[in-house]
Order: sequence, then C-alpha cells, then structure tokens
Amino acid sequence: MIKALFKAFALRWKSYRHRFVPWIALNLQKNERTLRQVKDRSQDKLLQDEEVLGSLLCLFTQLLKHDLKNQRELPQSTHNLDANVPDERSAVMLNTLGFGVARRRSSLQFAGNGVFVTQGRAPKGTIVAMYPGTIYQADEPIFFQSIRNPFVFRCIDGVLIDGNDRAISKTVYRSCSGRDRLGPFLLSDCSWLTSDPVNPLAVGQYVNNCSNEKAANVCYQEYDVPDGFPLELRQFLPNVKYRADTQRPLRCVVLVSLRDINCGEELFSNYYTIVH
Repeated sequence: MIKALFKAFALRWKSYRHRFVPWIALNLQKNERTLRQVKDRSQDKLLQDEEVLGSLLCLFTQLLKHDLKNQRELPQSTHNLDANVPDERSAVMLNTLGFGVARRRSSLQFAGNGVFVTQGRAPKGTIVAMYPGTIYQADEPIFFQSIRNPFVFRCIDGVLIDGNDRAISKTVYRSCSGRDRLGPFLLSDCSWLTSDPVNPLAVGQYVNNCSNEKAANVCYQEYDVPDGFPLELRQFLPNVKYRADTQRPLRCVVLVSLRDINCGEELFSNYYTIVH
C-alpha cells in the first residue's frame, strides 16, 4: 500500500517539478551545459515584436487566401472535408516562409514525437513554430490540468501555457475557444488539437529539449498579440485565455531559429533560460 502511494506521488511530482521554482533553481547547475543564458530580459528576444507580427500576418493572410473552405466559420473541421488541405497548407508555408515543419517521430531514442524541417530551409532568425495552448495567469487554477502533463510552459512573468492536446486540457481549450467566438468569427484555432493543424506553425509543444549531443537550434520568445491584430486572422492563433478579460493581451510564444536549419533536421530548444 505504501509502495503504491509512493509510486503515485512520484509520478505526480515528476510531472509537476518543472513548474516548482525552487526545484528548477536547484537543478539548473546540473544542466548548465544545456542552459540558455541572457544578460537582460530585453535581450531575450531575438526578433522585435514588429518582426514577429509581420511574419504572422504574412503567413496567416496567405493561409486565408488559399483556404478551400470558409475557415471563418469552420476552421477546425476543414481537414476532414478535403484530403488535399494539409498539402495545401504546407505549400502555402513553403511559398511564404521558404520552409515547412511537421511533427514526426523524434530522432531521440525515448523522446516520442519531435518537430522537423520537412521542406526547404529555415534561415537564422525566423519563426519556425508556435507554442499552442490555454493561457493561465499566475493566479488562475491549473492544478488538475497539470497532473501528469509535460506540456505546461512557464513564461518569464509566471504566465503558464498548457499545450497538452489531450484529456482535460483539450476540453478546457475547446470550451474557452467556443466561449470567445465573436459571431461568425473564431478568435482562436482549435485544429492544433488534431493531427492536421490549420496553422502549420502550431506544433511547438513537441519540440524536444537539447542535450550535449543535440545542440539547441531554436529558442522560445514571448509575444503579446496587439489589440489591432486583424479580426479575420485571429482564427489562426493557437492560444486562448483561460479567463475571458480585456485587460491583458493574448500571450503567445514563438520559436525562433538560432541558425540556418536545413531540410530533415529536427528542432531542439533549451527548456531552461536564465535571465541575469
């Protein structure tokens, strides 16, 4: 009985510890060789917000133009209506950004899925993925969603993004997305919860951590969506607030390439960044 309780506690602790700040601080030195360190919070961004906005607007506009169905009404179901839609989106991304990314079996032995550049080449300083999920402020409840959930991303200011596409996390995201619908317009994208995301960038939660053998080639960058973001393009944003409010901007996290990444390469990030 005691052994079973200890095992259950160990499983829950394993999934939670990466969000327990004292544990993180204690273990940073053990992973010093795979840490990303910046001298100041302002230096954490490789791209200016204007560049991030420009890239997203460019891709989202082309996705909207090339869509075979009216995504403003049914973006989450178009992948079931035409078998060629995923290929169309990959082609749009390739023509717009010069490369494509997709989720594949990781090159790491025990890592499960990973994200690869599958077409073209991603130049240094390019957005290669987005981290999808429900946005939680520091004072909002996420305990039950976080149990055995390795996809919770912690921002510098304590904001959390739950990028799990299964179980209660999936239900919460769909509920919040439906709540925020504005007439015929969807303000977020639910398709990343499926195997065929409408926004091909929305695979960032599957990017694996770097190691001494696999150096990081991308890094995370936080981005707050401005109020003036076009209404018709918000359907491609793979994030939604847990609590509906108009006071805080929508938080997004993009992954930016640290070097040129060639076709066939897997993306690796630094799960820990120290800001001095």
